[in-house]
Amino acid sequence: MCTTILVGKNASYDGSTIAARIEDSSATMFKAKKFIVVNPEDQPINYKSVRTDCEIKLPDNPLRYTCLPNVNKWRGVWGCCGVNEKNVSVSATETSTTNERVLGADPLIEFKEGEIKKGGIGEEDIVAIVLPYINTAKEGVIRLGNLLEEYGTYESNGVIFQDVDEIWYLESIGGHHWLARKVPDDAYVVNPNQFGIDRFDFEDALGEQKEYMCSPDLKEFAEKHHLDLSLTDEFDPRSAFGSDTANDHVYNTPRAWVMHRYFNKNNFEFDGEYADYRPDSNDLPWAMVPEKKITIADVKTIMSNHYEETPYDPYIKHGDKSQAGKFRPIGINRDDVLAIVQIRPYMPEEIRSVKWLAFGCNVFNAIVPFYSNVKDTPAYLKDTTLTPTTENFYWINRLIASMSDSHFSETGAARDAYQLEVHSKGCEILNKYDEEFLKNKPENVEGLLEKANEEMTEYLKTRTTEYLDEVLFTSSMLMKNAFSRSDA
Repeated sequence: MCTTILVGKNASYDGSTIAARIEDSSATMFKAKKFIVVNPEDQPINYKSVRTDCEIKLPDNPLRYTCLPNVNKWRGVWGCCGVNEKNVSVSATETSTTNERVLGADPLIEFKEGEIKKGGIGEEDIVAIVLPYINTAKEGVIRLGNLLEEYGTYESNGVIFQDVDEIWYLESIGGHHWLARKVPDDAYVVNPNQFGIDRFDFEDALGEQKEYMCSPDLKEFAEKHHLDLSLTDEFDPRSAFGSDTANDHVYNTPRAWVMHRYFNKNNFEFDGEYADYRPDSNDLPWAMVPEKKITIADVKTIMSNHYEETPYDPYIKHGDKSQAGKFRPIGINRDDVLAIVQIRPYMPEEIRSVKWLAFGCNVFNAIVPFYSNVKDTPAYLKDTTLTPTTENFYWINRLIASMSDSHFSETGAARDAYQLEVHSKGCEILNKYDEEFLKNKPENVEGLLEKANEEMTEYLKTRTTEYLDEVLFTSSMLMKNAFSRSDA
């Protein structure tokens, strides 16, 4: 259960492609995450899924890559998001939705947790079986598409592929079909746990593949099973392959609505009786040109959104509170990790990719940049345990969020200061090491970038502990059993 935003290179503040996704735990769990590097010698050749019986023979020439796997591997690797040494990123997956017509025509591979184990790939596998073997985003679409056609899948997913020039978004359709669309360079894309792509050109997809791609038989598949519901000649993949339920209007579409509301608040009406778009609108665009260019801070802000400045904010203090908490927020208690990958065209390939990370609930954490072209990652992010400790960046964020939630307003000043200072320091350290690399052109590139990541981590550890101390003090002072002699 996740939220995605993708920013084309002409819509971003610096010409970078920016791809961001939150990995959320399902409602019954919290998944501890870590930030690691997988070197070629550690990549398996005979790959076997944990959740299914699927076995895949992988190529013997993998690239080095970073990823964000689960600490507990009982459900598989779940690499979440990574960047390889060719500056290509994969983020998998945005859990999606489909409809009964699709599932009847091309059923998902039979699978039931703990009972039935059959073939098929899923979210646990995708980063590990795709990212080490691709040189461009488009190659990633082709590789995953071929794997879906051969092995099938037991779930509906959307997957992000990114390089310095392009971002592609692939959505699986039933058990073995798929389509993909290139993110327009001048637009941003939003995707909140439901099938998102809202227009598709089969002529391009089955021809030049400039902006669209799909499984070879997708057009015939849609025609044979009467999936196209369009009343015009333009094919609408969202109505053909996606879902439209009351649950979508509570859990999914409101998140797309609030993202568009943030980036296009002056272009359209999003509130009131005559709104152009509402939280339950079925026609929310997949891609939209923003009012202004989008920054990393903008992406973090919207990925922390809890419907602030709307009647749906669960933390609302004044006025009519009858609709507070009505919709599923983006910044939710079950956020595991937010990864924002920025691939910078104006930097040399060695330092081009930056992976901005935030662990735990995004409402209360901060985003931190790390260079991706490294052979190792800092222990504070790499050595996450399965039990709580302030020695892990994941766990300290979980602790801070759980204490701050009940005292949202009272801890607000500490939260705002922490988020601003950490982001600012991250930009400062990036600028420092970018300049050092450009000036000195070191032979040991990875060593320099690992030094930068360690400097960022040392600051981060100190500042996050201070933040914990502030939140702990405020929360302790506001305990319900507080009493002093002056209260008598």
